[in-house]
Amino acid sequence: MNDASLILTTLGHPGRLSVFRLLARRAPEGVRPSEMAGALGLKPNTLSVYLGTLERAGLVTSQRRGKSVYYNVHLSRMGGLVDFLVADCCRGRPDLCAPRTAATLHGESFMEDKTYNVLFICTGNSARSIFAEALLTSEGGGKFNAYSAGTKPYSALNPFAVELLRRNGHDVTGLRAKNVDEFQRDGAPVMDFVFTVCDSAANEECPPWPGQPITAHWGLPDPVKVEGTEAEKSLAFATTYAQMLHRIQAFVALSFAQLDRLSLQARLDDIGRMDDAEHA
Repeated sequence: MNDASLILTTLGHPGRLSVFRLLARRAPEGVRPSEMAGALGLKPNTLSVYLGTLERAGLVTSQRRGKSVYYNVHLSRMGGLVDFLVADCCRGRPDLCAPRTAATLHGESFMEDKTYNVLFICTGNSARSIFAEALLTSEGGGKFNAYSAGTKPYSALNPFAVELLRRNGHDVTGLRAKNVDEFQRDGAPVMDFVFTVCDSAANEECPPWPGQPITAHWGLPDPVKVEGTEAEKSLAFATTYAQMLHRIQAFVALSFAQLDRLSLQARLDDIGRMDDAEHA
């Protein structure tokens, strides 16, 4: 009881809750304080106070990697709170207040054999998410409808990205930069998977997606931000393309019908950590 009260009190502060929610969106990977402060518009000393309180409540953990400290959300701690609420407040009857997704999480296959709708999101929808859309279209064997979108209101395809896709044999005729709002309107395709491919997009709050798709973060560095010669810029785009190809190939090789949601989520998180040594 005292434990549950501490967690609820800690998360009752809007600032601390916003930090916890950002870390939950980025789980299972960690986030540096500088990135959190920028994403949430918090002063470093204010963020430090929030993180200290969350850590004392057991809701977040910290780990040093090299010269940086990364914070991770402690989701099992929240699971303990949910267990308490079900056992105590729901009188041990999960049918009264269990999450709607509970039945789909354990022991059941993700879904029947079908064509899956997959959305890739980044900030600008000019390179990384466009690569992912084009690659899944070509590598998916007709089992996927691939889409991409950006969180910025206005964007355009990057010419380096378009030229690289064309050189690798992709049909770029129908590719265009789109805003994520296009896929949140009535009548939009219902997604089975939603992947963020840049950290900025993963940090942003989005409304719940209809149909409860499985989500994961496959962050890669933005080749658009690389400065230097034309050759150096081209190399950055080629590297990002190769890393995304590696992830798409691993994704399409999964046996979706034989995995329950928890197992599939773990596989997708593992795919998101591919090439970490190369772009850490």
